[in-house]
Amino acid sequence: MADTVDKDLIEDTSFDGFGRTQVSMVVTNPHLEDNPIVYVNHAFTRQTGYARSAAIGRNCRFLQGEETDKAAVDLIRRGVEAREPVSADILNYRASGEPFLNRLVIAPICNEDGEVQYFVGIQKELRQEERGTAPDRINAQLMEIQDRVETDMSMIIGVIRQQSNSTSVPAEYAALSRRIETLQLLYEEMKLSDHQSNRDHIQMGSYISRLCCAIGHVYGRSGIRLNVQIDPLEVPIETASRVGLVVSEILTNAFLHAFERIDTGLVEVRMSQLSAGGLRLTVSDDGVGIPAAMSWPSPSTVGGRIVNGLIEGLEGTLQLGRGAAGSFVTIDVPAGAAIAE
Repeated sequence: MADTVDKDLIEDTSFDGFGRTQVSMVVTNPHLEDNPIVYVNHAFTRQTGYARSAAIGRNCRFLQGEETDKAAVDLIRRGVEAREPVSADILNYRASGEPFLNRLVIAPICNEDGEVQYFVGIQKELRQEERGTAPDRINAQLMEIQDRVETDMSMIIGVIRQQSNSTSVPAEYAALSRRIETLQLLYEEMKLSDHQSNRDHIQMGSYISRLCCAIGHVYGRSGIRLNVQIDPLEVPIETASRVGLVVSEILTNAFLHAFERIDTGLVEVRMSQLSAGGLRLTVSDDGVGIPAAMSWPSPSTVGGRIVNGLIEGLEGTLQLGRGAAGSFVTIDVPAGAAIAE
């Protein structure tokens, strides 16, 4: 029997405002019965008219209808069964019943042993003037996005190293959603960099500030303040993706656990450039604090393995401190990995 997915939880814990691109993204889990959807972005909900709660836990075929071309369906099915990338134009249907033609690119996301963990689907609705007129340009755009997503998701899987059996637990699906949307916010910053003729670096201050505000909006509560002080830094995209994921894990952990049975509190995020180059990131709180006997980040948890693996990949250091009230985490990233020359 397949494990069930708490659709309402994933709906509630999504980042409002993330993934506002014109390209839809879907992630499915082939290790669950019928390869169900475990994540959709906001572009998907706008394109199809289906809320996240109506899509999560279902196979993507629910978008098909009476006039969907069987040849396209068979092509997609064979690609998924073979665990190979596949592209097709397929007629889908919105929640209203309105049909639309969808260009779909599907690719497997593998771990370091080459085993498929997820499938990611990147899709774009084809306008009438685009049908059959510019397949190369559209395919190139979709493949560029798919390659970026595949690389970043493979990185997440790689730093986890051992997949946890708890990935079927609703909280883990919510965490997966948060991690993907952390990367989607990075893609938005990358798009801005493209407009500024800089495809290799992004403004880290803008990215981390927006990320912190989004996490605070979702996981914060009345009485808990968030203070963000970020120096303007230009950082390579590969570094930004890792640092952003570290911030997401640590800041979310602070909001969820630092203020248990406490009505008021403060979370602070600071990032600055070190005098010798590189960057220093500090996340602190004045809550209950991490117990002295607890090893953190714990290698026994998915989040702990992600943080440890990301820091290792950055060749950085992490220090946990305990104050009179609360805890603080300081991360140093060396100049070679962090700051543009």
